[in-house]
Amino acid sequence: MKTTLNIEDEFFLINGRKIYSEIAGSKPRSHGLLMNARFIQGVFDDKADPARFARFGWDAWDPERNTHNLIEALPEWYAYGLRAITVGFQGGMPVLTIANETINNNPYSEDGKSIDEKYLERMDAIIRAADHLGMIVIVSLLYQGQSPRLRDARTIRNAVTAGSRFLRENGYTNVIIETANECNVGYFRDRPLVSSSEGAATLLDLARYESGGLPVGCSMGGGDYDREIAEASDVILIHGNGLTRQQYSNQVRAVRAFGLNKPIVCNEDSPCIRRLDVAFDTQTSWGYYNNHTKQEPPADWSVTPGEDLFFARRMARGIGIPLHELPVEEQFVFMGFEPAMTYKGLRWLRIAAEHPERIDFVRFFCNDRLVFTAYDEPFYLHYQTTWIQQGVVVNLGDIWRAEVTLSDGSTVQLEKEIM
Repeated sequence: MKTTLNIEDEFFLINGRKIYSEIAGSKPRSHGLLMNARFIQGVFDDKADPARFARFGWDAWDPERNTHNLIEALPEWYAYGLRAITVGFQGGMPVLTIANETINNNPYSEDGKSIDEKYLERMDAIIRAADHLGMIVIVSLLYQGQSPRLRDARTIRNAVTAGSRFLRENGYTNVIIETANECNVGYFRDRPLVSSSEGAATLLDLARYESGGLPVGCSMGGGDYDREIAEASDVILIHGNGLTRQQYSNQVRAVRAFGLNKPIVCNEDSPCIRRLDVAFDTQTSWGYYNNHTKQEPPADWSVTPGEDLFFARRMARGIGIPLHELPVEEQFVFMGFEPAMTYKGLRWLRIAAEHPERIDFVRFFCNDRLVFTAYDEPFYLHYQTTWIQQGVVVNLGDIWRAEVTLSDGSTVQLEKEIM
C-alpha cells in the first residue's frame, strides 16, 4: 500500500505529513483536515430488480461499470483537494426516485458471516485506486435501509466482523471504518445493538479489534451527537443534513466540548457549499452530499457542471489550490435539464451558484407563471430540506425561467426549454 493514514490529536496525516501541507502555498488552516464526499453507492447492486436501474442514459444496469466510473473520476476530484470518499457495503437511499425498501443491496449472507465476493471485489478496486492516488476510503458497513435484511443482533455482529476482517486481511492502510451510517434513524431504531449508545460503542470496539486497529467511527442523524459513541470512536463522525451554518457550528462546538481531542469529520451534509467556510473556520473536515448526481444509481461520479464543480472549486480555494476565475456567465447553472436526468416524467430543477452567498432569492417561472421562490441554499424548486427537493412534472415545449436576484439588487435571468 502506498497511502498510510495516521491520526495525531484532531488532525490527519498521510504518510507522516498533515494532509494538504504538501501542497505549495496551501493555507495552514486546512492542514490536517480530510475534505470528503459521500459516494455511498460505489459498490451498489440490486438483487430485487436491477433492470429498473437501466436509466439516466444507461441501456442496462452494470454494477462493475458503476464502480469503474467512480475510479475513473477520482483523479479529477483529487486535483481539487478531495482526500476521502465514503462508500457503503449496503449503499444508501435513492432519495428522489425509488423506495429503498424495495431494493436488495445487502451483500451479507443470511447469517452475516460472509460477504458477496462481487461486492468485495468492487470495494477492493475502489480502495486500491484511492490508495494509488493518496486518498482515504471511509468504508460504511451498515445502512438502516437494508437493516431488515439482517435478521437479528447476532447477524449484525457477524456482518461487522466480516467487513472488518476483510479490511484487515487485505492490509489496507487508507481506510476509516464507519460501523453504521446514521445509527439512530429509520430501521435502526428497531435495533438497539446499533441505535443505543452502548450498542453502537460495542460495535465500534468490535470493528476496531477485528480490523486489526483501523480507525473507527459511527455517524448519527443530521445534528445529532452522543458522548459515549464519541468516546468509543477514533474519528468522531457527524452529519450536517438539514442544518443551518450556525447549527453546524454549534454542533461542532458541542462535540469539541467533550474534550476528547479527536478529529471531527462530517461525512454527509448537502450541496450547501457555504458550509465549507464554517468547516475551515472550525477546523473540521466536511462531507459533500449530492443526491442528484451521486446517490441515484447509476451515479455520475465525475465533477459535473454546476453543484459538483462549485463545491470542488470552493474546496480548492479553501485549501489554497490556485484556480482561474470563472466568467460571470459560468457562475450560475440552471440544473435539472440534462437530457438523461429524468424519471417517470419528473425533473429536479434548481440553481447552482459559484458564490451562493451573493444570492438573495430565486424565483422559478414556467411559461411566465411564477411557480416557486427559493430563499435558502441550495436554491431548489420545491425545496424540502438542504438535501431533498420534490420533483416537478415537465412537458415538452415548457419554457422554464429562473430569475436570480442578487444581494446588490441586480438580477440574472436563466432560461431553458424542455426538449
